[in-house]
Amino acid sequence: MMDGKRITIIIGGGIAAYKALELIRRLKDKGADVRGVLTKGGSEFITALSVASLTGEKCYTDLFSLTDEAEMGHIRLSREADLLLVAPATADLMAKMANGLANDLASTILLATDKPVMVAPAMNVEMWAHKATQRNVQTLVADGIHFVGPEEGMMACGEVGLGRLSEVETMVDAVEAFFTKKSDRSAPLPLAGRRALVTAGPTQEAIDPVRYIANHSSGKQGYAIASTLAALGADVTLVSGPTNLIAPRGVNRVDVTSAVEMLDAVKSALPADVAVMVAAVADWRLADVSTEKIKKTKDGIPALNFTENPDILAKVAASSSDRPSLVVGFAAETENVLAHATAKRERKGCDWIVANDVSANTGIMGGDSNEVILITDQGAELWDKADKKAVSEKLGAKIADHFKG
Repeated sequence: MMDGKRITIIIGGGIAAYKALELIRRLKDKGADVRGVLTKGGSEFITALSVASLTGEKCYTDLFSLTDEAEMGHIRLSREADLLLVAPATADLMAKMANGLANDLASTILLATDKPVMVAPAMNVEMWAHKATQRNVQTLVADGIHFVGPEEGMMACGEVGLGRLSEVETMVDAVEAFFTKKSDRSAPLPLAGRRALVTAGPTQEAIDPVRYIANHSSGKQGYAIASTLAALGADVTLVSGPTNLIAPRGVNRVDVTSAVEMLDAVKSALPADVAVMVAAVADWRLADVSTEKIKKTKDGIPALNFTENPDILAKVAASSSDRPSLVVGFAAETENVLAHATAKRERKGCDWIVANDVSANTGIMGGDSNEVILITDQGAELWDKADKKAVSEKLGAKIADHFKG
């Protein structure tokens, strides 16, 4: 599916830059016409000559080369491609993309382009997990940038975790899938005409005007699912508790704070064809919220009287008038995950439940990866650990298959 496709590959800095050479060769083998742009950081690891030798064309490096600007300016480089592929994409390069900076050839091309962009991140574990990087990722996703990876594994620095550049085969498959989907745009998207409801994030239950009870949910998995369902053609309403995330492109986000507010927003979003209830809703709230800040006194710790919050998942699943034809719940467990989640599916009355182990040592809650078990009336499927976007895409494919039948 790549015959004659024009790909501009932008090679960022980092030891992973060596994979770009094999990536060029594999893309060429698939019939693509590849042009290379090497950043200053990338040139510390591979040479412009090696890139040019594999692409069969000049490798571009300098924004202010008068010869290059006369023969092939940065505007032409940004426009004369079917896809711009950034591999590896460093934290610095993604920060420039997210914030519209353009102080070298690569960032200028990326800001000037009107063509699709795919990035393959590669960086240290802590750099990928840093809040600034994750904010930039969310901005880029909302801007419509395609991502492949990163993957989990051993880094060149010796640390282990999420941040490795995807394998060459994975990146080639992602590019091929992009062109396959693009060439099939005339066919209707699998969830076109369907309405989807997704809940995400934590709820905050007030104690007084300055304090509240909450949990560690980041909302990342729910936002990724909302983005995936929208990409599959669904009309998506995302009911979100408090998060620092940017609403995915094409998604209608409704912001709430408490469980009671979330229930009201969910009711307003119905009817829907599918509901994916990812939010980590607090089980309890205070029966009486203080209107003034509770002061520390010599009488000791104040007594807090709790009452049960509404069970939003159970209410949606039990609705007789506007129940979605597919209700998917989530079960965050710390022990006996399969048994507890299976019992929860029966108790709540949902069709599917997605279970995960959120014990403190897993790093799942609030993290970037997830390891889940999908439980249906057909049994349980254990999915390999993957980044939350990959989990959302796998779940989205399952949902699309459900409506296909």
